[in-house]
Amino acid sequence: MSSAPRGAGRATDAAASATTGIPPDATFTRATKWSLLLGNFAIGCGVMLVPGALNDLARGLAVPVPAAGWLITVAAWTMALTAPLLAALLSRFDRRRLLAGALAWYAVGHALSAAMPQLAALLPVRAATVVAAAVFTPAAAAVAGALAPPERRGEAIAFIFLGWSLASVLGMPMASYVSGHFGWPAAFVYVAALSAVAALAAWRHTPAGLRLPVSSLRALVGVLTRRDLMAVVVVTALSACGQFTLFSYMAPYYDHVLGADAAETSALFLWFGVFGVVGSVLMARWIDRLGAGVAATLGLAAMALSLLAWPLAGGIVGIALVLVPWALGCFSSNSAQQARLALAAPAHAAVLVSLNSSAIYLGQGIGAATGGLLLAGAGYGSLAPAAAAGLLTATLLSAWLVRGSRAPAAAPKR
Repeated sequence: MSSAPRGAGRATDAAASATTGIPPDATFTRATKWSLLLGNFAIGCGVMLVPGALNDLARGLAVPVPAAGWLITVAAWTMALTAPLLAALLSRFDRRRLLAGALAWYAVGHALSAAMPQLAALLPVRAATVVAAAVFTPAAAAVAGALAPPERRGEAIAFIFLGWSLASVLGMPMASYVSGHFGWPAAFVYVAALSAVAALAAWRHTPAGLRLPVSSLRALVGVLTRRDLMAVVVVTALSACGQFTLFSYMAPYYDHVLGADAAETSALFLWFGVFGVVGSVLMARWIDRLGAGVAATLGLAAMALSLLAWPLAGGIVGIALVLVPWALGCFSSNSAQQARLALAAPAHAAVLVSLNSSAIYLGQGIGAATGGLLLAGAGYGSLAPAAAAGLLTATLLSAWLVRGSRAPAAAPKR
């Protein structure tokens, strides 16, 4: 019985590492998984800080609410434009450096934002800060997909996106509470500190030397020509657009329509976040059994149901009940869409996840701008019907794509 030469195993591992960019000893440890979740939590807190603190930002900067809403729009469009380009341009970087560096940039940007005295000064700083979000989230999803076992990739990606749900539970209500009691700059300082902690965790727990397959601009162009993949990205954009038509102005809605005070507004954000986490946990558990396409469609349908029922709800209790399906589907459908794309074309996972993130941000920007125009022209009552239209369109398109993917192949011609 012959034995392999000494060192042959190490040589094989080294060859595999050179091919995949994954070091032989790199594994998806519990610490790595939680550090990526923490990073997404910090990113989510920063992205959702402005909607949570919008009332206080408008008052503190002495501008109307729709004008303050441009902080959401500008940030979202910046992330939409930069996410796919940066995924391609930065794909050669060591992932530990990339993830930790993005979070460090995020921390510095939020600290600088707290010192901005006017909206005109805050807008460009906000735009520069959120570039880090465009880098971190796609890179984290790609790392999770690369390190997790093939049969657990959908679950791994869904798990790290729990960070966004947790941000809505703790981050968004905290931003609303802190800005309401200590001023909006304090909320930015809070996110800066959180991002610095997340950067240290990413540096410590992401495997060193992790370089995933290079994503070139040519690969980005190639992905853009895939109609099936781009249709999934359109679903994401429609969903984000519909949601943020109303979600961007939730805090003012609670104030002006429901008469909610700061504590009640924070409680409603917390309520939304709790069910957001529940939805994400259920998604992580069921996505590989249902299939990412079916799971995403169910999440979209739940959100559409909430928005259709929104005009029928009265008072804080009624709105709280209507929020439940929306919260269950909100973050869980996003993670299902990310997994849907990553599993459809694993070789282009980083580019696809960045495109999907770009679609989220593009939709958020369009939704926030649309909501601001509707609010200025027709009032708060116009927001929910417009949001429902976007979600219904996204749900129908998603269901059609699932049905198309299950259609039997045509019989070959004789």
